[in-house]
Amino acid sequence: MDAAVLHEYLPLYAKAALLTIRLGLLGVLLSILTGLFCAAVQYLKIPLLRIIVRVYIELSRNTPLLIQLFFIYYGLPKIGIRTDPAVCGVAGLTFLGGSYMAEAFRSGLEAIPPIQEESALSLGMTRIQAAVHVILPQALSVSVPAFVANVIFLLKETSVFSAVSLMDLMFTAKDLIGLYYDTTEALFLLVVFYLLMLLPVSILGSIVEKKVRYAGFGT
Repeated sequence: MDAAVLHEYLPLYAKAALLTIRLGLLGVLLSILTGLFCAAVQYLKIPLLRIIVRVYIELSRNTPLLIQLFFIYYGLPKIGIRTDPAVCGVAGLTFLGGSYMAEAFRSGLEAIPPIQEESALSLGMTRIQAAVHVILPQALSVSVPAFVANVIFLLKETSVFSAVSLMDLMFTAKDLIGLYYDTTEALFLLVVFYLLMLLPVSILGSIVEKKVRYAGFGT
């Protein structure tokens, strides 16, 4: 392990980490919005949309992100749709993450007994008020463990962005190894930066999970 090499490579990894975090967080945010929409469609049993969402979820969850990125980046230009690597990465992460988030939110919604909504309606609430003030808070609290696991999973999946020439952490590590053969130092920094990126998410998720509990909503 050469300390001078580590010091030399640090700025390159810091730049790559910023790109990875920026694209990863954007992809996660869009995945959450997609997941909420899909979960709502399934929960409300909207006929045609429910079928489309089900097909999307099965297609997304049963194909690797790498294949999805290849299809977006190399396949879509064949029909005139071109994207740059950053847009491709975010789109691929959203396509994959939306299905996982949808299932996490759907399981949370379905975990709430129907009597909760019936009781809210009997008290004079509308369906929207019951959903916002009674069902959704409990469903989100149930979904926290799966939600945090999905966020960590999606941030780790950014490691395949290098396949579409994005200068992320993995691309930087492979590039340095190929150019200078400093394998130990390059891989060490790769592990360190991924830990720095993911450990705070994991710790924060554990704290939130303890504070927000089904039927308890905190300690």
